[in-house]
Amino acid sequence: MATAKKKSAAKKAPAKKVVKKAAAKKAPAKKVVKKVAAKKAPAKKAVKKAKRKPSAALMKPMTPSPMLAEIVGAKPQPRGQITKNLWAYIKKNGLQDKVNKRQINADEKLKKIFGGKSSVSMFEMTALVSKHIS
Repeated sequence: MATAKKKSAAKKAPAKKVVKKAAAKKAPAKKVVKKVAAKKAPAKKAVKKAKRKPSAALMKPMTPSPMLAEIVGAKPQPRGQITKNLWAYIKKNGLQDKVNKRQINADEKLKKIFGGKSSVSMFEMTALVSKHIS
């Protein structure tokens, strides 16, 4: 009978260790679940749309004419950058009409681009500038 008691004692000891190990494993699992739940909540609030890619044609570097290069620079640039540099020049030199902000009052450099016109609307300006880009 002594052997039977040893066997039962041997069986009980590992069973207690298994319970302790299982209990130890459950505690970190709960923490992980809480962390995952905390990370998911902000993701639902911050839903963003994918940004639109610019057209390859608009991003193609264009070479400005020598007259336009005096204002925006001679190196090839995308159309958007040329327009941005042109507006920077207009605002820097105060060429926008004070009353009607859509009118651009040309200085000597801009008169060459605008075909000799002293005042042009911003919508006309884009058409006139496009003739100087190749």
